[in-house]
Amino acid sequence: MKCPYCGSKKTRVVDTSRKEHSIRRRRECKSCQKRFSTMERAILTAPLVVKRDGRREAFDRQKVLSGLRVACARRPVSAGDLERVVDRVEDHIRQLGRTEVSTRVIGDVVIEELKTLDPVSYIRYAIIYLGLEDLEEVRAEVNRLLEDRD
Repeated sequence: MKCPYCGSKKTRVVDTSRKEHSIRRRRECKSCQKRFSTMERAILTAPLVVKRDGRREAFDRQKVLSGLRVACARRPVSAGDLERVVDRVEDHIRQLGRTEVSTRVIGDVVIEELKTLDPVSYIRYAIIYLGLEDLEEVRAEVNRLLEDRD
């Protein structure tokens, strides 16, 4: 592993921890003695995503994560929470066993995850995803959310 600070290839693993879908390794450079972390993830084949206009593209977890970050901006939601949501979305679409999955399926899983994670982020995401176009539609969705919570 190449040191990101000095470029040396002489590094050693100091600590290893396993997470749900990855391995985190803490490393130390033998040349400059600085420490850094690396993450290892298995490369699994994900189904193609079918867009509304019929285009197909590879599933991109970063796109899902960036959408979640926008919805959760300035909310008390940690980066770890967002990563776990994306992990569950990715697991869900893999478990479907399909070669192609629509954006609607992905959006439905994301919106259900947000509903339990943070109600305000859910509303932000729902405005775009569900296409809520006026205040009455937003109010109706907020009322449904409040009823489900009670």
